[in-house]
Amino acid sequence: MKRSHTYLSDRLKKSDAPIYGINTGFGSLYDKSIAKKDLQQLQKNLVMSHACGSGDPVPPEIVRAMLVLKVQNMAFGHSAVAPATVQRLIDMYNTDMLPVVYERGSLGASGDLAPLAHLSLPLLGLGEVVLAGKRMTSAAALKKMGWKPLELGPKEGLALLNGTQFMNAYASLLTLKATRLAQLADVIACTFARCLRWTDRTVPSFGPCGAPTSGTGRGGSAHA
Repeated sequence: MKRSHTYLSDRLKKSDAPIYGINTGFGSLYDKSIAKKDLQQLQKNLVMSHACGSGDPVPPEIVRAMLVLKVQNMAFGHSAVAPATVQRLIDMYNTDMLPVVYERGSLGASGDLAPLAHLSLPLLGLGEVVLAGKRMTSAAALKKMGWKPLELGPKEGLALLNGTQFMNAYASLLTLKATRLAQLADVIACTFARCLRWTDRTVPSFGPCGAPTSGTGRGGSAHA
């Protein structure tokens, strides 16, 4: 992380060559240059402009998973993000300071832009969080924790918003739940079979049965 962050900082000091979304505008404004004095404001504006989710807040466990996945994504060191930014996300997770993220706003494979914007707002002292079970403004929560709002450096807004940690959080937790349900189903079926004094003659009926997956076979083995 330090290497990529230092590289980008040094490059911007040495050259004014355009780098999309870092010293240029976004989308149709890609050909508009941004002055060095406005680079931080550009990233802050990006986060604020995309924090337009709607619907009900998502469950706390989804927000926790989003924080973990975003930290993991940035830890690869390809995003040029300052280590202090990643550390703040870790601190938020460890203190259970959970940003208020709304159900609707993701662009699917194009990115969870709105949900990740809401996840990022508290870094700037904006938006809302749930701390110790109470919903409050991020500014109040930061004051309570004795933390100062961060100032995003070049590219940090882009790095925070780009990604699919919202849908991945749902997918990860649903996968865990489905795995547990499958295991419980095997245990319940085995218990039921034992109560009815089934014999191993019935086990072949739980075998592969021509299915192209190995799961059925493993299930049959569990019953045996």
